[in-house]
Amino acid sequence: MAFAQNITTDKAALLALKAHITNDPFGLITNNWSDTTSVCNWVGIICSVKHKRVTSLNFSFMGLTGTFPPEVGTLSFLTYVTIKNNSFHDPLPIELTNLPRLKMMSLGNNNFSGEIPSWIGRLPRMEELYLYGNQFSGLIPTSLFNLTSLIMLNLQENQLSGSIPREVGNLTLIQDLYLNNNQLTEIPTEIGALQRLRTLDIEFNLFSGPIPPFIFNLSSLVILGLSGNNFTGGLPDDICEDLPSLGGLYLSYNQLSGQLPSTLWRCENLGDVALAYNQFIGSIPRSVGNLTRVKRIFLGVNYLSGEIPYELGYLQNLEYLAMQENFFNGTIPPTIFNLSKLNTIALVKNQLSGTLPANLGVGLPNLVQFILGRNKLTGNIPESITNSSMLTLFDVGDNSFSGLIPNVFGRFENLQWINLELNNFTTESPPSERSIFSFLTNLTSLVRLELSHNPLNIFLPSSFINFSSSFQYLSMVNTGIEGMIPKDIGNFLRSLTVLVMDDNQITGTIPTSIGKLKQLQGLHLSNNSLEGNIPAELCQLENLNELYLANNKLSGAIPACFDNLSALRTLSLGSNNLNSTMPSSLWSLSYILHLNLSSNSLRGSLPVQIGNLEVVLDIDVSKNQLSGEIPSSIGGLINLVNLSLSHNELEGSIPDSFGNLVNLEILDLSSNNLTGVIPKSLEKLSHLEQFNVSFNQLEGEIPSGGPFSNFSAQSFVSNIGLCSASSRFQVAPCTTKTSQGSGRKTNKLVYILLPILLAMFSLILLLLFMTYRRRKKEQVREDTPLPYQPAWRRTTYQELSQATDGFSESNLIGRGSFGSVYKATLSDGTIAAVKIFNLLTQDANKSFELECEILCNIRHRNLVKIITSCSSVDFKALILEYMPNGNLDMWLYHHDCGLNMLERLNIMIDVALALDYLHNGYGKPIVHCDLKPNNILLDGDMVAHLTDFGISKLLGGGDSITQTITLATVGYMAPELGLDGIVSRKCDVYSYGILLMETFTRKKPTDEMFSAGEMGLREWIAKAYPHSINNVVDPNLLSDDKSFNYASECLSSIMLLALTCTSESPEKRASSKDVLNSLNKIKATFLTYPGW
Repeated sequence: MAFAQNITTDKAALLALKAHITNDPFGLITNNWSDTTSVCNWVGIICSVKHKRVTSLNFSFMGLTGTFPPEVGTLSFLTYVTIKNNSFHDPLPIELTNLPRLKMMSLGNNNFSGEIPSWIGRLPRMEELYLYGNQFSGLIPTSLFNLTSLIMLNLQENQLSGSIPREVGNLTLIQDLYLNNNQLTEIPTEIGALQRLRTLDIEFNLFSGPIPPFIFNLSSLVILGLSGNNFTGGLPDDICEDLPSLGGLYLSYNQLSGQLPSTLWRCENLGDVALAYNQFIGSIPRSVGNLTRVKRIFLGVNYLSGEIPYELGYLQNLEYLAMQENFFNGTIPPTIFNLSKLNTIALVKNQLSGTLPANLGVGLPNLVQFILGRNKLTGNIPESITNSSMLTLFDVGDNSFSGLIPNVFGRFENLQWINLELNNFTTESPPSERSIFSFLTNLTSLVRLELSHNPLNIFLPSSFINFSSSFQYLSMVNTGIEGMIPKDIGNFLRSLTVLVMDDNQITGTIPTSIGKLKQLQGLHLSNNSLEGNIPAELCQLENLNELYLANNKLSGAIPACFDNLSALRTLSLGSNNLNSTMPSSLWSLSYILHLNLSSNSLRGSLPVQIGNLEVVLDIDVSKNQLSGEIPSSIGGLINLVNLSLSHNELEGSIPDSFGNLVNLEILDLSSNNLTGVIPKSLEKLSHLEQFNVSFNQLEGEIPSGGPFSNFSAQSFVSNIGLCSASSRFQVAPCTTKTSQGSGRKTNKLVYILLPILLAMFSLILLLLFMTYRRRKKEQVREDTPLPYQPAWRRTTYQELSQATDGFSESNLIGRGSFGSVYKATLSDGTIAAVKIFNLLTQDANKSFELECEILCNIRHRNLVKIITSCSSVDFKALILEYMPNGNLDMWLYHHDCGLNMLERLNIMIDVALALDYLHNGYGKPIVHCDLKPNNILLDGDMVAHLTDFGISKLLGGGDSITQTITLATVGYMAPELGLDGIVSRKCDVYSYGILLMETFTRKKPTDEMFSAGEMGLREWIAKAYPHSINNVVDPNLLSDDKSFNYASECLSSIMLLALTCTSESPEKRASSKDVLNSLNKIKATFLTYPGW
């Protein structure tokens, strides 16, 4: 009877557990645990032979979601619990303390959060405790170290903070202690008493200062992991004296310095030596040959120098040798090339010289990565390299190799990346089509080929029919290529993303099939002899980011369909024979950064629409046949750095609006027919370094302020009417005497203009009075559009009610601080978003008025557009452009984050464009004051639009204002705004920096991990930067092994920018313009990487 009762109790507990499992994707529990079968036969259950009681639960890797019920505490014979790699979550029931026999509990890689329960310390027989890979936070409870039977404690990859408790010294039996990837700050001396400790892994925490000396006295230690902290100082001279069993030494990504101790090479049991990314100096001694068991050596990115010791070749177990980015010189010891187990040699960016041995590949049958770029190596590539048949990456770029490129490369079935650029390689003479491309057809896995700056002197093949289908990147700049681009290039290289063949002798036309390369992002064919028209098929390349066709013999028109190239950032068509007008579609490329159409025969005028190029940095249309006046809209291109309109037939005056080009460095208007004066507004251009208006018909006084104090006479040559008080400009002096005729003209103008001005002034006063009277009248249920924009369509409360089905919950898009937003279908079929203000909320009326004022007077592609409004005493609403893709917050946290790196970059560039416009592109600077993911809306093309201006501020003439009530969102708010109420443009920059961090980490600044107050999102990023940035960013962005390093480099640049934006001091933060420029550069660099 007792037996039945006991097993019945176990069964009831397990059925309670089954009831608490909310998701069982494989049906392993829900379909197996049945009343009709014995408990001991259930999946994941083991019973004792003697007592027939449940002793073990094992649900590992089942994909389960759920919680542990208190009934589990009745499984009194339970000894082992393993639920790793599931989605179990809080709470953990305290009833587990009723399991006196429990020896092992593994909860790794689940979703438990909050503090580690202190009651875990009441499980006296616990020997192994695994809590890794959860979201546990706060301090490590001291009670945990009451488990004196522990031999294994694994708390890695959580969010634990504070010091390691001194009570850790109680774990006298502990053998393996894993505390890595947390936020711990202090190591107690008591760890030095754990003489049975075999593994101490405290990597990637917040430890700093010298490494505690007692760590090197743990005589049983086999693995010592201290990487990814801020340890400083040197290593002890007797590092191995008390660590006789040390097998793995991991100290990378710290700030350690000094010379490597000579005794290090006496640690004869070392298998891994990882000292990369520190500041070590000196040379590697010959005694390194004592490490006969070593498998991997990581010494990259230090300041090590001297010759690589010959004795490295004695390490017959060596598999990975990485000593890149140091100052090693001399030759590579030939013994290294006989290490048969070696799979990676990385010696890039040193000062190594000499040649490669003739038997290079014979002794390296397992070689996978051969990375020797950026050294001073010479000689040939031995054909024996073919023996390294597993090779995937071969990089000897930027050396002084010569001779023929060996055809044996064609035998590498796994080779993905070849870099031979910046050498002196040649091919067979005389050149033939098959001189190099023949072996490429056998490289079926090839992704990237870099051959630039070698005197190859080869012919392009007639076809790419047999090339690798995965081929993405081809760089052959300045290689002496001749012949024509194969007509079938678009039929076979379908994965190609970048084609770079500038500075060659390529002839013929650009094949129309190139339009089939749908993945193409960069096309570089400048400085060749291409002829014919620019094919319209290029307009099919929707991902094209850079198009370089300058210095060819292209003729005809610029394709009118170029407005299809919405991703285009650089268009370089200079120095050709183009002879048409510039198509109007060109001015629809609103995101273009660099535009060069110089040295052609283009005619026509510059249209007002040139002002649509909102982010452009460089415009060069010099040396054409352009006529007409210079449009004043160019003055709105506030990011412009270089503007060259010289050697055309332009006439009229220099627009006064040019004074708004605050970033302009070069302005060349020479050799035109310009008249009038040089605008005094140009004195505001503090960055202007080169200025040329020579050979025009300008007159009047040359400005003397600002940058004009640095210009010479050469800037003003051949303008007869110019004058100046300075002899430096070599023009006539100005005179203040006015002729009688000119006086009569002036009087006449006064008589004409004065009555007109008086009439206009009276009209303005009348309009202001009428507006004031109209606002004073209270209108009950008289729904009228706001007076800011008379052209709006009229709408009423009744229409809005009908358009939203009576403001139905089914049409509710979201709720905010001042009201609700509904999706509406207006009477004319327009889909819109209706923002209804809750007038019971304090300051709702003020928010409505402010948002109206701002939205009615600003226009930008990345700001939400207002359609109309509806306003009465008791109802106020804005009708806005509808955004079908919701907001950024939804995409980050509710869409399984399908946003890739490029999409996130584009969104953040969109936001930066909007912010830069608000700060610099409107008459008065506007501070948004509430940047956050909820206020970033995404249209059907995933273009970001900034919204919610309800608490924005117009700064007027000053750089900042002070407000008494702060409504900005906690977590995104700049310190000076929260503490002192100081509002400035730098407040938005701070919020943008937080937004940037959040977008690429998927961590909110209000995340629970930051709730303790000891560390915020910024501090978390700052601690990880630069060496541990991969540990904090969204892992989805690093999921591709092939592009891992490139994504990591890009993310590091982004996080550096974000840290700059969020500096404590507003003065140290970047401007919105600097942010935009930096992000564009980051994106441009990212797009050069393979796979993008």
